[in-house]
Amino acid sequence: MEPNVAARALSAATEITTTVLSGDDPDAVLPMVVRHAVQIADADLGLLMVRDEDGSVTVEAAYGADTAGLIGLVLPAESAAGRVAGGAEPVFADDVTSDPRTSQFVPTELAGYGPFAAAPFGTGGKRLGVLTAYRAPHRAPFDTGTGDLLTAFAGQAGVVLALADGADARHRLTLYQERERIARELHDVVVQRLYAAGMQLDRVHRRLHRRFARTERDRLGEAIEQLDQTIEEIRGTVRELRSPEPVPETPDASDLAESARSEVRIAGELLGYPPTLELSGELAGIPGERGDHIRAALREALSNVVRHSGASEVRVTLERDDREVRLRVRDNGCGVPADVARRGLRHLAERADAAGGRFDVNSSPSMGTMVALEIPL
Repeated sequence: MEPNVAARALSAATEITTTVLSGDDPDAVLPMVVRHAVQIADADLGLLMVRDEDGSVTVEAAYGADTAGLIGLVLPAESAAGRVAGGAEPVFADDVTSDPRTSQFVPTELAGYGPFAAAPFGTGGKRLGVLTAYRAPHRAPFDTGTGDLLTAFAGQAGVVLALADGADARHRLTLYQERERIARELHDVVVQRLYAAGMQLDRVHRRLHRRFARTERDRLGEAIEQLDQTIEEIRGTVRELRSPEPVPETPDASDLAESARSEVRIAGELLGYPPTLELSGELAGIPGERGDHIRAALREALSNVVRHSGASEVRVTLERDDREVRLRVRDNGCGVPADVARRGLRHLAERADAAGGRFDVNSSPSMGTMVALEIPL
């Protein structure tokens, strides 16, 4: 093997490593890998194929004189490329169309080539696919030195890409976890305090309605509306924070029993009497998003009781079985007034629909109101 060929291989490996470590998308580096492989092996065509779950390999990058139609080409697991990607030893053939190890699976797009080489892209547990090189039929086969060099280069480049992809995944996971922490604090702390403050202001507003001048009443009413709007905006921010580029992650499980006690306690302070709370079933470990739906429904229902119902009795029932979680909030008040905005209730209906559940509100001046939510597990 000529010294300048080995030097080119070392230079190519260094360039690839530097590019990957600079933060470039690993997928964008694949064409560079194939280009260097063609130069190192003195080939006419190079293909980088990534192994799929079924063992087949798909061409992700190509370099050579004629690469039209090659990107996306799939070779079966039984092909030489598929076997090498799956863990077999490198394959070197004098003629890809006649060698019994390769000829059966040569697609039409590659039938015009002769000498063939297939080296694993990556090594050991970090084997990502296969790097193949082709020469024109009239050219000499790949010699042992070139084959060894191509194999070493493909192995090293694959490992670099695998490690970089793993580091990027860890970074994205860390970012996602931080976003989830911020979202949880906004949801559990900030929204809770704003909600309580808004209900207290509304209570003051109703009690002192006759003692305020009209201008002051309107000003206090606007402050309550702004608090409601701020809560909705924060909830929207929470949803966005919890929906970044998805890194597979199971949302934090919810302890709905503790959440229900907290919501009922706040409502009791504002109503002047404690609502009845009945809990049934295992309410810890509810999937995070479904727990959020239940909490939002309970908060909205109790908020409406405090603000509009004039009820003297409120009963909250929360139960879980193997299939679903069920929430019921009943009061003996005047029902939901016709002139009250139902934006919050519509939002809860949309939540239930998105989760495959059901949301109902039954309300009348004589019977009071019942809010019901069922969320499947």
